[in-house]
Amino acid sequence: MAQLRIITLEEHYAAPPYTRGRGGAFGSDFARSVAERISDVTRFRLPEMDAAGIGLQVLSLPNPGVQAETEPATAVRHARQANDALAQLCADHPGRFAAFAALPCQDPERAAEELERCVTGLGFVGALVNGHTNGVYLDDPRYEVLWERLEALAVPLYLHPTFPPETPAVLAGHPGLAGPAWGWGVETASHALRLVSAGVFDRHPGAVLVLGHMGEGLPFTLDRLDDRWAVLQHERPLRHAPSHYVRSNMYVTTAGAESPHALQCALAAMGPERVLFSVDYPYQSAASATAFLAAAPLEPAVREALSHGNAARLLRLPTS
Repeated sequence: MAQLRIITLEEHYAAPPYTRGRGGAFGSDFARSVAERISDVTRFRLPEMDAAGIGLQVLSLPNPGVQAETEPATAVRHARQANDALAQLCADHPGRFAAFAALPCQDPERAAEELERCVTGLGFVGALVNGHTNGVYLDDPRYEVLWERLEALAVPLYLHPTFPPETPAVLAGHPGLAGPAWGWGVETASHALRLVSAGVFDRHPGAVLVLGHMGEGLPFTLDRLDDRWAVLQHERPLRHAPSHYVRSNMYVTTAGAESPHALQCALAAMGPERVLFSVDYPYQSAASATAFLAAAPLEPAVREALSHGNAARLLRLPTS
């Protein structure tokens, strides 16, 4: 592992004006650890990257980020400010950081413009959106301009979890289940399937979505999804079975999921070229995540693909 290049994709940095994340009622020790690291570079982040053998982190705003803004003009202004701060951080530490753009999805036209500015002007490698924006999901027709721009720029959109607009009845009264332990995965997997069901990838076959946490459970469900989809009536038929879009238009990362069994499922369901290593720093330990990667029973070529090869190809990053 010491000589294996490692690139990680779901790594959060609280750039101004978003100086803190929201993730649930964390215990005091864990909350303190995150607070110390979320806006840090030199005290914790780089030393912990070095100790774990991580060469490069792709940085993004923590949840909820720009998506929580209610005023479009404020969202546009704050997204630009945060993206400029991320760009400066990358410039200050060449070769150690890349960035996903924060997008003001409250104004889809301006979101597409900010994406293009970040990719073509600042060198960003894609975008990360923290779920829905004030209850509006990315399958909404108003986001066609954003999908067109993502496809034209050939960069991925990382769909990051957040809380749903309203707590589902089945989780009401159970806050421990409503957030990252369970509810976020259900919310984010459902958001991804909305994109499939709405025909986003039929209209934009070159668009790419990235899901963390071993694909938010989707790799485990693909056969069942296709089986039941085939016997339903559809007002909006798709060109392919749903699993086709998951395997052809999506990638999954290991962020926050250090299970060898889940990894084997993801590799078998998606193919080794569609799985990428990540940590979910600072909400997960860089040392623990890389130890998981080192111990996983993988062929050398697959380990190299997971650790950096797939990410370098998808994001057009150097491999060494």
